[in-house]
This record gives sequence, structure tokens and C-alpha cells, in this order.
Amino acid sequence: MKVAIFAGGKGSRLIEETRVRPKPLVEIGNRPILWHIMQHYSHHGHHEFVLALGYMGNLIKKYIADLCQYSGNLRVDFGQRELFGQPALNGVDNAPRPPWVVDLIDTGEETMTGGRLARLQPYLGGETFMLTYGDGVSNVDLKALMEFHRSHGKLATMTMVRPLTTFGHLGVREDGLVEGFQEKPETAMDWINGGFFILEPGVFDAVADVNGDEIMWEQGPLPKLMEMGELMAYRHPGFWYCMD
Repeated sequence: MKVAIFAGGKGSRLIEETRVRPKPLVEIGNRPILWHIMQHYSHHGHHEFVLALGYMGNLIKKYIADLCQYSGNLRVDFGQRELFGQPALNGVDNAPRPPWVVDLIDTGEETMTGGRLARLQPYLGGETFMLTYGDGVSNVDLKALMEFHRSHGKLATMTMVRPLTTFGHLGVREDGLVEGFQEKPETAMDWINGGFFILEPGVFDAVADVNGDEIMWEQGPLPKLMEMGELMAYRHPGFWYCMD
């Protein structure tokens, strides 16, 4: 199953990093967060990716190309001006080679997420696909997520999470009297959109009248799917964290 990833935003809330690189290439543990996201999907058997590029998309192209071309052993034929992947001798080659196939699609630097997804439609094969953001990681069970999606028969499934929080929570009456206080609970009390969607190809036609290059996925298409009764939510109580 193909996995679409939003990877084109400007990352204005992380401007100290995104002045020089797109947000999906900001590193966590010496690897871009994009690598961690793709590894998560690949671990669950999903190796085909379609990336919606925009801001500094050329750097994401370069990273993916370099990761494929230069990881592991390499042979350079100066006479023919060619590069070859060098087979491991005696089985010694410690570089991981994920079985990825990656389409890197320019969707416009100013395009919003709704428009970016619409521009990916020709590359998704007209089949059920997954979608996520290029700035958040989770240990969501993708097999269980798929089983939930298949069980309800709707066009769209989103994953909802309760994020980690560093803020205390107040219980307050309407007249302002404080009745309770919890200092820095591990997770927020309310569920939020954590990404990690599964979508049917019919989504594109269903939201076409409320979508466009200037429309955010969360502001036009998702509310329309909700109004149609075609949006279901999978509860993920485990780890989730957004780079912002």
C-alpha cells in the first residue's frame, strides 16, 4: 500500500531550523525525522512512498537520492564516469538498505495541504492509501489501524492521540472557582488529530468541491468528510510526538 507524506510546508514554527532546511529534514537522533517516519511504515511492510514536496523540496530530493546512492559500499569508475553499488565482500556491508520506492512530487511552494494531496492523486494508483505529516512520529500499530479502517467501510480513517504535555490542567466551575488541579499530567485530556490516515481513492471526488491549492486538508476536506459521515477516528493511546 502506498504512503503519501506531506513534506512541503515552510515550518514557520521551527524557524531557527527551517531557515536552512525543510522541516522533514530536521534531525532527531542524527537522522531526519522523515527517515524515522518512513522506517515506521516500512517496518509494517509499507515500502512505497509518495512525497508532496514544496519548500526546499530540492534538499529532500537530494537527501533521498544520496541515501540510495551513497549508503553502503560504492564503486566509482572514473573512465566511464559511472557510480555503482558495490556488493559486499564476505558479507560485510553494514549500511541498511530499506526496500523503498519513493516518488518525489513537486506540489508547489505555496500550495496548502489540501491542494498538495490533490496533486498526488495520479501517483497513488487509484487504491486505498495511507497519509501522514512529515513532522510527527508515533508507535501506532498500522496493522490494527488498517483492520479498523476495513471494519467500518467509510472513506477515511484518522488517528487520534492524546499528546504529551508540560502544562498543568485546571478544573474550573462556570463562576471561576477552581475545583481541581493536576500538575503536568503525562498526556492531555482531549484527543487531537495525530495524522496517520487511511483513505480510499473516492476521497478525491468526495471533497473536490471544497478543495484547492489554497485549502488546508484540515479546514476543507476533513470537515466535508465528517459532514458526509465518512470520517472515522482510531484511538491510539500510545506514543505520539510532533516536532513543533
